[in-house]
Amino acid sequence: MHEQLALIFRALAFAARRHRDQRRKDVQATPYINHPIELAELLINDGEITDVNVIAAAILHDTVEDTETTIAELENMFGSAIAGIVGEVTDDKSLSKAERKRLQIEHAATRSDAAKLVKLADKICNLRDMLSFPPADWPQERIRAYFDWAHAVIQQVRGVHPQLERLFDAEYARKP
Repeated sequence: MHEQLALIFRALAFAARRHRDQRRKDVQATPYINHPIELAELLINDGEITDVNVIAAAILHDTVEDTETTIAELENMFGSAIAGIVGEVTDDKSLSKAERKRLQIEHAATRSDAAKLVKLADKICNLRDMLSFPPADWPQERIRAYFDWAHAVIQQVRGVHPQLERLFDAEYARKP
């Protein structure tokens, strides 16, 4: 138990350092680290997930995509299982945004169950954020389009965790 908690807190500390200067796009400019913490909280409390690799990967899920972190660095610090999950949910930033979004839909079904759980939690948290604290410069149609795209991604991971899928569906039903 101690080793598992230590790993989680190492992941939290690492993610907090890497995201330290980042803010969410909402009008309150929420510290970015709140987002991965919300994923971990959702997986633990609502999803009853106890797999430390999934929780740590949820905390680290945006470090490669949004900071200077590499998969090799994560593998060295947290092991291949966690780095692998993060790699599965990381978009290739060299591609256009439209292509990245298309590939998320296309590849979601082929990801590991652990990666699907992180993806599911990410989309639930993003929908909640869109409803509570939408990006300051996003018109309603862009928010609705995000909801529909997130729904298309989650359709590809159905069956991995019915309880979390119901939470996603409840948030999607609140689409503006």
